[in-house]
Amino acid sequence: MTPSVGIVVVAAGSGTRLGEAEPKAFVTVAGVSILERALRGVFDSAEPAQVVVVAPESRLGAARAIAERVAGSASSFVSVVVGGATRQASVAAGLAALAPGIETVLVHDAARALTPPALLDRVVRAVRETGDGVIPVLAVVDTIKRVAGDGVVRGTVDRSDLVHVQTPQGFPRAELEAAYAAATEEVTDDAALFAAHGGRVTTVEGEASAFKITTPWDLRRAEGLLSAPNVGLRTGVGIDVHAYDDASPMWLGGLYWQGEPGLAGHSDGDAVLHAICDALLSAAGLGDLGSRFGTADARFADAASEVFVRETLALVAGAGFAVVNVSVQVVAARPKIAPRRSELESRLSLLVGAPVTLGATTTDGLGFTGRGEGVAVVATALLTASA
Repeated sequence: MTPSVGIVVVAAGSGTRLGEAEPKAFVTVAGVSILERALRGVFDSAEPAQVVVVAPESRLGAARAIAERVAGSASSFVSVVVGGATRQASVAAGLAALAPGIETVLVHDAARALTPPALLDRVVRAVRETGDGVIPVLAVVDTIKRVAGDGVVRGTVDRSDLVHVQTPQGFPRAELEAAYAAATEEVTDDAALFAAHGGRVTTVEGEASAFKITTPWDLRRAEGLLSAPNVGLRTGVGIDVHAYDDASPMWLGGLYWQGEPGLAGHSDGDAVLHAICDALLSAAGLGDLGSRFGTADARFADAASEVFVRETLALVAGAGFAVVNVSVQVVAARPKIAPRRSELESRLSLLVGAPVTLGATTTDGLGFTGRGEGVAVVATALLTASA
């Protein structure tokens, strides 16, 4: 397999503000190096990619050992190169190591060690769809003041069009390499260099967990996030309801139900998979299906709901959790679940990567399910901290 995506992971900084003897990428957070945690997120992303780690010359061997250990059977996709005197020079060294077939490039800071893999996938998709440079951003929620050199506040800045910028930042390879070849001064990030060369930069939603570990306070915050789940298991509940739609095929629990009316919805209407996603997101503290994959997003129109399951599992893993099990209760007059219960549980367990049990009931003619107007599903997910 020849990947078309290249990910340059910049890990060459000294990290003087962190106050550690080791270069920052090799400092441990909760017992694992920052570089290894960053690479776990990279290799857990859905898109096959060539990964180029840019490391200090003094730590080249250690970086290679970490990268190959994380990559495992995908170690042939890993390169490790020596960084330059500046971040810009380090990225240029990473770009030079990319294979000829790479078309889309992500530049990622190893210091953003807790970045969920779904964010990398989101950036790759956006680059392919738009042809633009793409950066993940978070809205600025604090009040911003303009302050003079004497410390006196001169005014309040309108924050409505301000954002915090994260990595990975994604670009069409040819345009990014052209921008680097033409660069005459240092800039603070790759998007600025790309824009200075005439490229258009657009945004996708970032992730709170993708913060940059720069100071001892950041390191402590990361340790807290990684250790917090160890206090016990996490549970979440998801509920989804869909009306019947005679014009649509019936997909429920990842299976096709011939001869049954379908379920109305923006995607394929699979209420079982939707409820499972909501339960997983709830348990991980990651919001809900609507906020992550809203009906306003045309990409998910008529989409198979298995897409949502894969994306949700990536988010859950990126947040540091593993699925223990999921329990599902279907409330509906039809279809008849009992004849296919075993098939449903096998299919759902395969999709989720953990045991899924499923039950079904009716409401004895009460409510919209009793009147045969639609299906309701309740799911409960149990998560634990991933190793």
